Amino acid sequence: MTVCVMRTTDLEACLELRRVVFIEEQGVPVSEEVDDDDATALHFLAMDAPNPVGTARIVVKDNLGKIGRVCVLQSHRGTGLGKALIIAALDQLRQMPEIETALLGAQTHATGFYQKLGFHITGDEYLDAGIPHFDMVLKL
Repeated sequence: MTVCVMRTTDLEACLELRRVVFIEEQGVPVSEEVDDDDATALHFLAMDAPNPVGTARIVVKDNLGKIGRVCVLQSHRGTGLGKALIIAALDQLRQMPEIETALLGAQTHATGFYQKLGFHITGDEYLDAGIPHFDMVLKL
C-alpha cells in the first residue's frame, strides 16, 4: 500500500470521509460535524491511489493552529496513516511563523496516540457531539 498525504482543496472528498467515519460510524449529527470553519480551514487528504482514505484540517486563529476532523477509513486504520496526517499538519504549522501552538480535541480513547506524537492533555474531559474528549496541546 502506497499512501500519500497532501494539502487539498477537494473539500468534497474530505467531507465524504468525515461523513463515513463521524456521522455513520460514530453517530455525530451532521449539524455538529460540518461547520463554517471548513470554508477557511487548511485541508489534508490521504490518498491510497486513486481513493481518498483519510483527512484532517487545520483552523488557524491568532497564534494557534487547531488540528481537527482527523479520520481514517476503517480499512486503513492501524497502518500509520493517522500519524502521517498529524505529521503533515504539524509540518504545515511549523512553516507558519505566527503559529506557536498546535491544539486538538482528542477523543479520550485516542489520547495515548497523540501523546506519542508530543501532545499533552490540558484541562478536563468534556463531551463533544456526545463523545468524551480532552484538549491537547503541542508547543511548536
